Amino acid sequence: MTEQAWSRQEFEQRLREKGRAYHIHHPFNVMLNSGGATPEQIRGWVANRFYYQINIPIKDAAILANCTDRAVRRSWVQRILDHDGYGDDPGGIESWIKLAEATGLTRQHVESLVDVVPGVRFAVDAYVNFARRAPWQESACASLTELFAPEIHKQRLANWPEHYPWIDRAGLHYFQSRVSLARRDVEFGLAVTLDWFSTRAAQERALEILQFKLDVLWQMNDAMQLRYGVNS
Repeated sequence: MTEQAWSRQEFEQRLREKGRAYHIHHPFNVMLNSGGATPEQIRGWVANRFYYQINIPIKDAAILANCTDRAVRRSWVQRILDHDGYGDDPGGIESWIKLAEATGLTRQHVESLVDVVPGVRFAVDAYVNFARRAPWQESACASLTELFAPEIHKQRLANWPEHYPWIDRAGLHYFQSRVSLARRDVEFGLAVTLDWFSTRAAQERALEILQFKLDVLWQMNDAMQLRYGVNS
C-alpha cells in the first residue's frame, strides 16, 4: 500500500528538521565561531571554502542547463549573477577574495587553489556533478541547505569582530550580504521543492537529497579538521 503524502506543512517541517545535521554544529565550525581558531586555521578555512564559492555559479549553471521551465530559469539565473557579479556589483566571489585578503592571504594565493585539500575538492566536485546529472528539481532541492545559512552568517558577524580583531571588518561583507540573499533564494527553492515533490516517495527522496548536500558540507569540514586540527 502506498503511503500517503505528508501535508505541505509537515513536509516543510521535516525538511527544516534536517538542520540538526547542518555544519554549524561541526566541531571545526564551532571552533571558528567561538573564537578558538588560530590565524592559520582561519586562513585555511577561507582558502578551502573559496573552492566551494567558485563552484556555486557552475552548479547553478548546470541546473539552468537541465531546466525546461522558463519561469524557473528567469529566477534561478540571479544566483549566478549574485556570485559572479553583474554591472557595478562585483559579486560574492569577489567579496570572498576580500575576506581572504582581510585575513592576510593574497588574491593570487587563494585563486591558485594550492591550499584546497583533497576531501574538500572531492565533496564540492560531487555536488557539482550531482547538479549536472540530476533532474533540475532535485538539484534545486539540494540548495535547501540555505534554510539554515542565515544563522551561520549571523554567528560570524556577531563573533568574528570580537574574537578576531586582526581581521579587517570590511572583509566580512560577504556574510552580511548572504543573510538577506539566502533568505530570498530559499523562498524560491523551498516553493519549488514543496510543489514538485508531492508524493510520499518523492518527499522521502527530497529528504535524501537534502541529506546528501548536508553531507557535502560536513565532509568539507571533516577534511579541513583533518588538515588544520581543532583546538580544545
